[in-house]
Parts: sequence; structure tokens; C-alpha cells
Amino acid sequence: MTARPNPGTPAGEPLLDCRGVSLAFGSVRALVDVSLSAREGEITAIVGDNGAGKSTLVRCVSGIHRPDSGHIEFDGAETSFHSPEDAREAGIETVHQNLALVEDLTVWQNLFLNREVVRRLGPLAVLDRRAMRARAKEMVSKLAVNVPAVRSRVRRLSGGQRQAVAICRAAGFSSRLVIMDEPTAALGVQETARVEELIRALRDEGHAVMLISHNFAQVIRLSQQVWVMRAGRCVGGRRTAGTTGEEIVALVTGALNR
Repeated sequence: MTARPNPGTPAGEPLLDCRGVSLAFGSVRALVDVSLSAREGEITAIVGDNGAGKSTLVRCVSGIHRPDSGHIEFDGAETSFHSPEDAREAGIETVHQNLALVEDLTVWQNLFLNREVVRRLGPLAVLDRRAMRARAKEMVSKLAVNVPAVRSRVRRLSGGQRQAVAICRAAGFSSRLVIMDEPTAALGVQETARVEELIRALRDEGHAVMLISHNFAQVIRLSQQVWVMRAGRCVGGRRTAGTTGEEIVALVTGALNR
């Protein structure tokens, strides 16, 4: 019988490794010497109060901001992304809170937005709608996303279905790291449970998942590693199997250091 790995012990080298990352906006120090990591096949949570620096760090990793100092390594190589497109090409996808979906477009059109498949007819390039619809069906069925049909317009979808489409888009294009910023903040209980299933499915497929969440119970349910940020600093990290919600709260509030 093969022994199962201890969930409290990290395995392998980090896919993402942030070391001493700092960023200031004028006199405001948004990030101060932040060091944390994320591994493939794991859900890594980042928690902290509003203004702790979580979203700013995500924007640095995803190419929106460039740090003033420190290093961000991805897959063993130091990165210097100039745009979110650079990060996507490297294999980093981000699902933001606003989802960045176009309501008047269909599911398949949103999945291929800015990634349209074309076919050549002599000197002309024509959208290959049939290929995109077929590929969209594969992407949706692979994650068992509960949407009526890929031809459905996004405006007709529920909040959970929209979140599922955004997750499907992030996972469908050779991504290795999927970052999710408060993916269930506006959802009900049943839709939250469905989205959490999708997040676990990404992990089980081997993706590294970085989860930004205020929901500590969700963090305990889903993650294998949790990092705590406070006032722009990373104040502690724990393997989730070896910590509790109470300890995480103590790190967030400053009642416990490291």
C-alpha cells in the first residue's frame, strides 16, 4: 500500500517564490519586504484585513504593478512582467473580483476574448467560431461547469455560473498558477460550495491556486498553505493542517507574531 503524503509537509520546489518584495505609492508603503511562495498541486491562501497588501501583491505577481525592490521567481526563473499579457504568456491567470466578463457576449465569446481563433482565407483572417465553440464545450465539460450552454449570454447567468466561467477561462489556456481574489464573496451557500468544488478540481489537475479570502473557514477547508499579511508585510505562514482558525485570526490582528 502506497503511503499518502503528509498534508502538513510541503513537497517540491515552489512554482512561485516572492522574496523581499516592496512597493510604495508615493509616501504610502503598500508592500514591505514580502516573502511567500506557492506550489503546484496546492491551494495557497493569503489572508489579512482590508489594506493589508494582498491585492497589491497579486497585482505585482500578475504584471499590473512592478515592485520597487525584491524578486519574484516563477518556475525557477526571475520574472519582470511588464503587463498582465506577459504574465498570461508565462502561465499566470488571475480571476479578479469583478470577473472581467462582458455581459452581452456569450460564454464561448468570453472564454476566447482577446484569444480569438482565426483561420486564413488567402490574405484574410476570419474568426473560426465553430472551433471556438467546440473548444469552449470541452473547457466547460472538463471542469463540469454548470452553465446552460456555451451559446448563453453571460447576463443570463447566476453569480455562481459567472464565477465558474471566469475560473474556466483562467484554467483553460495552459495556466500553471491561477490567482483568485475573493471568488465567493458575493455568492450564496450553494453557489459557494460549487465554486469551491471547481477550485479543488484545479488543484487536483496540478495547478497552483492562490486564494485571496476573508473567509477563514473557507481557507481552512480548501488550502494547504496559508500566509498572513498585515500592514503591507507578510507576518507569518502556516501549513493549514497544522494550524487553526483562531491562530490565523491572532496573526491577522497582531495578537500573535510569526
